[in-house]
Amino acid sequence: MLLWGIFIAFVIIFLALDLGVFNRTPHVIKTKEAAIWTSIWVTVALAFSGVIYWLFSDPGLYDNPENYTPNEATLKYITGYLIELSLSIDNVFVIAVIFSSFAIPAKYQHEVLFWGILGAIVFRALMIVFGVALINKFDWIVYVFGAFLLITAYRMLTHKEKEFDPKNSKIYSYIRKVFPISSKMEGDKFFIKRMGVRAATPLFVALIIIELTDILFALDSIPAILAITADPFIVFTSNILAILGLRSMYFLISRMLEKFRYINYSLVFILAFVGVKLILSHHVKFPEWLSLSVIVVCLAGGIIASIAINEKDEADHLPL
Repeated sequence: MLLWGIFIAFVIIFLALDLGVFNRTPHVIKTKEAAIWTSIWVTVALAFSGVIYWLFSDPGLYDNPENYTPNEATLKYITGYLIELSLSIDNVFVIAVIFSSFAIPAKYQHEVLFWGILGAIVFRALMIVFGVALINKFDWIVYVFGAFLLITAYRMLTHKEKEFDPKNSKIYSYIRKVFPISSKMEGDKFFIKRMGVRAATPLFVALIIIELTDILFALDSIPAILAITADPFIVFTSNILAILGLRSMYFLISRMLEKFRYINYSLVFILAFVGVKLILSHHVKFPEWLSLSVIVVCLAGGIIASIAINEKDEADHLPL
């Protein structure tokens, strides 16, 4: 429990510095600043793999319920981190749509994502503990998780593109029943008073919808990372460090989402692979380097295809 406490304390301290020092004054996050912070978070996450190696090198530091060697634990951590980071790309798209729909000024978007991260950490922790407990108690649950990931991959591959409108969602309708909603904002306030009535601002509504959609995305990402490892500490740390980098990654890639239109195919292959891996986990031992290689190749392939094939070339090859 000490390790968990130290890690959570580290996360809280970094978040406090983030909002209380580095972003104390609301401002627009420029691409350069977002790139710097994305680099910092990726560096921190990859550097933490050294901590994982050290913990699994000494039996007195960590219980090691899965009996991993230091190399195995490190590879599983990095693989889990990359899975969560890659699956977060869809989340970035949804966040961009939500901010646009509720006309959230750019200078307040970072604050909304900050509070969203806090909620995400709590919900992810609960889902991870629950998922690990299920796998340890019921061997057959891996087949359910694997089938769910394959179905998700199939739906992602075959679904027709349609514009997501948060204001037409069931979540928004439910929020309106619970809170009076103001159409106007007042700085970075989540609630304001109008004629004696306390109303939620678009800032608060955007926060709640982002929080709830993150839970939906976690239904994909948690089973995906559990296909890599059932060690709760590796699952939790890799997942949370990927989420912490999501805010800066949002400001970095949200303006370039249209350019990376083939990334979705990468996510389909990744989900399908980890789904098959889960279903076969009781019969076939997949080497960890293979999982890591598949994820890296899929992501690289999606990025390269997006850069190499522009829309004009694609249109020229369409049948008349």
